[in-house]
Amino acid sequence: MELFLQHNSSESLRGHALSVEAVMRHYARLFGDDEEKWGIIGLVHDIDYERFPEQHCRKSVEILTEAGWPPEYIHAVVSHGWGICSEVEPTERMEKVLYAVDELTGLVKASALMRPSRSVLDIEASSVKKKWKDARFAAGVNRSVIEKGAAMMGVEIGELITQTIAGMRTVAAEIGLAGAPAQA
Repeated sequence: MELFLQHNSSESLRGHALSVEAVMRHYARLFGDDEEKWGIIGLVHDIDYERFPEQHCRKSVEILTEAGWPPEYIHAVVSHGWGICSEVEPTERMEKVLYAVDELTGLVKASALMRPSRSVLDIEASSVKKKWKDARFAAGVNRSVIEKGAAMMGVEIGELITQTIAGMRTVAAEIGLAGAPAQA
């Protein structure tokens, strides 16, 4: 987090980083993998975005190399921009998850904010899927990247959304999406 904050001051970018970190940790637990590694990569995946949006992913290499990060971590971070701002293809399971959930966390957040509760704690995948169909809703979210990521992971979009929500729920308060869930 310290390294991330050295390069970013935007509260929305910090919230996005925390969301992606939480979802990555969630998936690492599901797969019985290294939760710390997955989480850290999720946290720093946009480390260069605030200062260098035109050089996104390319500046990440410099920043993380200078900080002494392992090449496999750097590869994972850069692979999330594959086909957009990077030629590094996600090949490892962790990289494919990062690629798939990066954009999706934004769609889940936008969908949650439209609810009366303004919370991720009471949203379901079906609500996000309804918003998915409206291209004007959260227009900046690249749905084709999410679809491509889900295909690389071998999961249906609904399952990807469900697991992304589950991960984001673990940090609902930190990302401003704890709201006041509706009573059942």
